[in-house]
Amino acid sequence: MKTEFYYSRIWPTRARAIRDVAMWIEDRYNRRRRRSSIGHVTPVDFELRYSSQAAEIQLAA
Repeated sequence: MKTEFYYSRIWPTRARAIRDVAMWIEDRYNRRRRRSSIGHVTPVDFELRYSSQAAEIQLAA
């Protein structure tokens, strides 16, 4: 994170730096990191699979 994001920018305030770092973590890191609790897939992939399965179940009913 420091190499990709933090060291390449200058922020006007500490609060802005904290907000931007938190947004980066949520948008980039958390969406790409695989989770063992959901079958070693990313949260985005899990949501896509879950929503498509839910749609198939509703169509079958």
